[in-house]
Amino acid sequence: MLTTCIPPDVANAPGPGLLAALGAWTWLGLDPTDAPLAHLLLAHPPGRTARDTPAAIEARMQRIAASLGGLAAPQDYVPDVGARLLMVSLTTVLLRFDGTHYGVRLPVRPGWTQHVRHQGQAVIAIGLTPLPRSACLTEVDTYLADALASGRLLFGLIRPV
Repeated sequence: MLTTCIPPDVANAPGPGLLAALGAWTWLGLDPTDAPLAHLLLAHPPGRTARDTPAAIEARMQRIAASLGGLAAPQDYVPDVGARLLMVSLTTVLLRFDGTHYGVRLPVRPGWTQHVRHQGQAVIAIGLTPLPRSACLTEVDTYLADALASGRLLFGLIRPV
């Protein structure tokens, strides 16, 4: 008999509204040994209401990190959080989270997808500070430098399913 198992919901798992609001950026960069490494950044957009305080946004992003199995601060060992990327096509991946039936569909470049398939991993960074979804490469670079210097990024290694 074939049975489908659905994992139990994680307390405070991210809902579809939060997942849909996230900004995502992907690029091929280097790891600390100068080897090529695929990167994926997720960040919350700036608040639009009084409920979107910096503390509330950080709490939402901490929920995202928890639903990925727990990510590490920049100075800590980067954990492998397992198979999270479903390679839909050369230009689309789906990022899966614990405790929810929803994922984030990400447009990616074919070279990024091919690299992840070949290397079997990518690093995911979760920004705890807001970043507009329309941020250009220069703004993302500045965001990464500032967030890294202030310890406002969480990291993990993700793998293709």
